[in-house]
Amino acid sequence: MSDVVAALIVEQGKLLICRRPPHKARGGLWEFAGGKVEAGEDKRTALCRECREELGIEIAVGSPFAEVTHAYPDLTLHLTFFWAKIAAGTPCKREHTELRLVSPSEFDGYAFCPADRDILEKLKTAAPFLRKE
Repeated sequence: MSDVVAALIVEQGKLLICRRPPHKARGGLWEFAGGKVEAGEDKRTALCRECREELGIEIAVGSPFAEVTHAYPDLTLHLTFFWAKIAAGTPCKREHTELRLVSPSEFDGYAFCPADRDILEKLKTAAPFLRKE
């Protein structure tokens, strides 16, 4: 089982979602930024590294939102979702084909990776990111 982290990046009261490139597993589907925790890393450090690599940003990692175990045909992952905010930089497409800020009411218009779908309904009822700061 792979330990994976994902950032629920809040900007302007919306969440940042990323579209996977077509040549990768689950290509074309939408996801939250993140990736695998490497040996010797804690989850928060891994999430900061992944956002730096994938989006070119520094993030401030907040509290965990949810944990999900999901079995794909090719791997099983334990996914931890954290609230996060951009601390420095502007997100850019280093690994993804598209980036969007969306509200939870818009989730149904996007085809998310199955592991992320497991928490979409929970996100629709969560209030912390609805505040505009």
